[in-house]
Amino acid sequence: MKTSIIAVGTELLFGQTVNTNASYLSENLNLMGFDVMYHFVVGDNPNRLREKLADAFKDTDLVLLTGGLGPTQDDLTKEIVAEYMGADLYRDEKVVEDLKAFFEKRGGHMADNNLKQAYLPVGCTPLYNASGTAPGFALEKNGKIAICFPGPPRELKWLFENGGRQYLEQFMEKKMYYRVIRTIGIGESDLETLLMPLIDGQTDPTIATYAKEGECTLRVASQRDTLEEARSATEDMIARIDDLAGKYIYSYDDEELDEVVVRLLREKHLTITAAESCTGGMFASAITNVAGASDILKASFVTYSIEAKHKLVGVPYEIIDSYGVVSPETAEAMAAGAMSSFGADIGISVTGFAGPDADPGHNAGEAYIGYAYKDRSGYVPVNTSRNIRNWNRNYFKLRMLRTVYQILKGEL
Repeated sequence: MKTSIIAVGTELLFGQTVNTNASYLSENLNLMGFDVMYHFVVGDNPNRLREKLADAFKDTDLVLLTGGLGPTQDDLTKEIVAEYMGADLYRDEKVVEDLKAFFEKRGGHMADNNLKQAYLPVGCTPLYNASGTAPGFALEKNGKIAICFPGPPRELKWLFENGGRQYLEQFMEKKMYYRVIRTIGIGESDLETLLMPLIDGQTDPTIATYAKEGECTLRVASQRDTLEEARSATEDMIARIDDLAGKYIYSYDDEELDEVVVRLLREKHLTITAAESCTGGMFASAITNVAGASDILKASFVTYSIEAKHKLVGVPYEIIDSYGVVSPETAEAMAAGAMSSFGADIGISVTGFAGPDADPGHNAGEAYIGYAYKDRSGYVPVNTSRNIRNWNRNYFKLRMLRTVYQILKGEL
């Protein structure tokens, strides 16, 4: 089914808000087999919204709208869609009760204008919103379908997963099954080249590569008459991908690298301690973002200065004087000191130049990841050749996570 997305909100046109809703909806709609043909952005102007709605329905049969469902006078998406579809509005008493409960729970007064959100088009399928105050709805007329979602991304995502997706499934011509594979240690172009025997001339299943900061993602998808056929075709293709690129894959289920590392550490009943210089605690932050991190992270040190490296994790001044702050020897000593300081099973460290400055003889983007595990230690050299401070710091963090992953998988 040909589809358009209309994002409503003057703040989008002013650049005050990034339109993440369109990318979220497009990704999910395409995975469901809907052909997204257009993205429109229109301000809070009823005449322009009427024009865009008419334009969208000229070429597409399904239009998803986001924003403009709130309680204020410039929230007019619902009214314009109802007008276009020739539907009056009715007061939905469930929404009224939900609104009252929402404000009572928060101990606040409900202004009268909030009741504007309780009016929905006659004949619509309501999409009740337990994540906010504005409900969405789906309205169909003469083979044309409009689905309205609230603008806040958190509410839109909740409503899509708890009503919108289920409504759309009735229009899917075939069953879709997909898996998302996460890789690290290989660039997008190299990954595509490696998988070209599978990508070249592909029909179904399809393989799509996406570059992320410091890693790459693969989406493998199949559309077949039955879900079982789609699943089987997808799994067969994943097995072929694994034969070609298995050493770069860290997740077959769209997990973040920090999630995988924490899970593996917990499964193996291992603990870890970190010493970070140029990342300033980003590794520890990534680990503690994952539930269950308290079982595996013993401590983390931000050893930004030479003095901190010596006093907190015991790096001898002699090593720093002889080899430099950014060196394999210092990185290894940091990791070993971090591991022994709290009796952890693994020590991990990083020292480097995030940029824009670097010492003579070095360059921004140069770093060393140190590791210590049981009776062995080592280091991983990193050189991004980039003079972008935040990019480098994030990449160093990812390489720390990858190093721990390789230790856990027996690759280091």
